[in-house]
Amino acid sequence: MLRFGPAQGPTVLAAAALFEEGNRTRALLVEVLRRLAARGIGAALPDLPGQNDSLVPTADARLAEWRAAFAAVAAELPGPVHVVALRGGALLDAEARVASRWYLSPVSGAAQVREWRRVRALGGAADYAGNAIDEAMVAALAAAEPWVAGPLRVVRLDGDPRAADRHVPGAPLWRASEPRGDAALARVLADDIAAWIERCAT
Repeated sequence: MLRFGPAQGPTVLAAAALFEEGNRTRALLVEVLRRLAARGIGAALPDLPGQNDSLVPTADARLAEWRAAFAAVAAELPGPVHVVALRGGALLDAEARVASRWYLSPVSGAAQVREWRRVRALGGAADYAGNAIDEAMVAALAAAEPWVAGPLRVVRLDGDPRAADRHVPGAPLWRASEPRGDAALARVLADDIAAWIERCAT
């Protein structure tokens, strides 16, 4: 996993967006974590089984294993631990014992799977946007919902009509044709996360 900032808490544990969305938003997420580290907030971005540098093939990824791995990382980090999740990453932290959750544009598993299937139908391929995902994983994700118990803050982008604690300007990088960052958006998000962590501490 990538590790930023001090070795003592508070610590942000990041849950990246899923599969291809994660590739498109990784630069944004890493920039946010670096900005938090510069403010004295530790951060960790784990590679879950079947993602990035993991030795597990993508086709062998399973939601239950992702959730267990994420919870195991949370248990090892210095506390208090705060989850920061992008999009479908909000489906991964249900088993993690953490102080709070902060979600950017969280999406239900059913909505995520519908989007994957639409993209696959348009492309005429057997995979999902270049990712070989087992149907058992797809079915498990389709039934999953973001965790809403405990302290939770939801941030969405302007133009997204769904309920949120705050809407911020920015482009939905998970829909970009190529991976890219957004320094202005990263700054706004890092400031919001830092303020949220401080509020949770009072």
